Amino acid sequence: MASITNIQEISKNDIEKQSNMEIEQNLEVEIVDYSKRAQWLRAAVLGANDGLLSTSSLMMGIGAIHQDSKSMILTGMAGLVAGACSMAIGEFVSVYSQYDIEMSQIKRENEIESLEEKKKKLPSPLQAAGASALAFAIGATVPLLGAVFVKDYYVRLGVVVGAVSLALLGFGGLSAYLGKAPLVKSSLRVLIGGWLAMGITFGLTKLVGVTGLYG
Repeated sequence: MASITNIQEISKNDIEKQSNMEIEQNLEVEIVDYSKRAQWLRAAVLGANDGLLSTSSLMMGIGAIHQDSKSMILTGMAGLVAGACSMAIGEFVSVYSQYDIEMSQIKRENEIESLEEKKKKLPSPLQAAGASALAFAIGATVPLLGAVFVKDYYVRLGVVVGAVSLALLGFGGLSAYLGKAPLVKSSLRVLIGGWLAMGITFGLTKLVGVTGLYG
């Protein structure tokens, strides 16, 4: 009887240990998945911020020497397409390089039996490229929408700067939240940096136009 009782206790202990191991594995998977989602979201916010700032600066630059809305909008569209393509290609190459490195590491560790399982956990270069292009395009759309419906030159410039400023504050705050950084300080840093980029681009392009180097 004692031996049977001991066997039952051992079986119960094994079951409890197995259950605890499964719970720990599930928790680990959830933590890893959450971490990956946070990284993807932060990359998307940074991509959108890049699209917002680079496109608005281009539009302000061309707006310094061309007062018609068509020139600003065409410049913004060109910046959106070029920037989205550049982001997509750069992200694709970067993630594919990371993918190759991790695959080589898996093969060196002779883990062929779990190769397919681990491949599923690796980042997809195509998904990363698509996400980066989409995020950039979303950010670049903000200054375009600010300019497309306004005909008056000075009002158009003000609307673009205002719309971009609000978006910069939003993206800066979200990025700070994801990075656990001070919300107000980070948002203001992004906003002031955006103003500097637009102001410098506008001022230098205006200077080129005034000095006769353009046209």
